[in-house]
Amino acid sequence: MSRLQSATLGAALLALALQCAPAAADNYDDASRLFKQGNHSAALEKIEGAITANPRDARARFLKGVILTEQSKPNDAIKVFTALTDDYPELPEPYNNLAVLYASQGQYDKARKSLEMAIRTHPSYAIAHENLGDVYAKMASEAYDKALQLDRGNAAAQTKLAMIKDLFSSSVVPGKGRTPAGASESAVAAVVTPDAKDKKQPPPKPAVPGKAETEAVLAAVNGWAKAWSAKDADAYLAHYAPGFQVPGGEPRAAWEAMRRDRITKPKSIEVTVGSPKVSFDANGQAVVSFRQGYKSDTLNTSGAKTLVLTKNNDRWLIFQERMN
Repeated sequence: MSRLQSATLGAALLALALQCAPAAADNYDDASRLFKQGNHSAALEKIEGAITANPRDARARFLKGVILTEQSKPNDAIKVFTALTDDYPELPEPYNNLAVLYASQGQYDKARKSLEMAIRTHPSYAIAHENLGDVYAKMASEAYDKALQLDRGNAAAQTKLAMIKDLFSSSVVPGKGRTPAGASESAVAAVVTPDAKDKKQPPPKPAVPGKAETEAVLAAVNGWAKAWSAKDADAYLAHYAPGFQVPGGEPRAAWEAMRRDRITKPKSIEVTVGSPKVSFDANGQAVVSFRQGYKSDTLNTSGAKTLVLTKNNDRWLIFQERMN
């Protein structure tokens, strides 16, 4: 079986990195340089410093998982990537690397589920599609082996198993040449540096969403403003994605408590969305720029605002917000 491909640092993770504090960014750069030099222990120490400075730094946490993988600490790496999928369920790369680690341990069903999640968050993610094909082939190989154990004379199973082995005996692993058929027990790929570029097979550009998707995004933004105006804190907070980038990096629970207080305290609130403009970035996220009006019994103000929304289970949810 060809080795599964680990994910590089995608554009979504790079966007999250823009939230980093300068000290955390310096630690990340030092850790990345040390990792490329093969000094994994020192790289891990530096990246721990970056994470301590900014626990929400997805890019630093991703690199930590890669370093632990290279240090042959798969269980520790699995914990890191699992935590990333919990905090940032819209990112495909952690799901992909979880699949690589699960496959290296022979846990192919877990690998399959992780890759399906990666594809669900990013349908045009070519590496995940290829890895999923490899996982299905390995699972099929094991099933045919079992069939032959029960019936040695099963010619159809023999033919199918031979076809799978022939397929992977000629598979090419980048940087490794051709993988021999006997290498099927080793499913984990050589780890690539997170900020490396995949020059061999760049993923296709996502399709530009149509009018219906744009209208769905606008409906989500208007629903968010309506819930705010109605002082319905639960409905308002439900418009934010699980991986929402809390301004200032404070804990999500503290931010939600503050928002509830600000929503319930005024006697009345009116929020308006003026002249909204919708665009979509390379990751399929929606970027909505508009003039936000806010009026309560104590305050009347307006200003330019931008919301970045990500699709989660067919709902457009707010991933990032900022006043311009």
